[in-house]
Amino acid sequence: RPVAAEFSFFLAVPTMGAAWAYTVLKTGLTFTRGEWIALILGSVVSFLVAYGVIAFLMQFVQRHRFTVFGYYRIVLGFLVLLFLFLR
Repeated sequence: RPVAAEFSFFLAVPTMGAAWAYTVLKTGLTFTRGEWIALILGSVVSFLVAYGVIAFLMQFVQRHRFTVFGYYRIVLGFLVLLFLFLR
């Protein structure tokens, strides 16, 4: 379980990096100084929060089974389908 969770987190890193780079390049790099500061600060804060959440989830996965996550996915899937059919 821990290896599978770690692998999925490692797969997310290049995907998020590419999404960030695409967004930055799509704007043409025409940011003001304040926007650069906000972008860098936001990126640093996002990295730190993600690092903390991943550390917590890795500890959780080492101690617990995936059943809670499975139930969560089933309930979420049911709610999404319900939302789509009731629209």
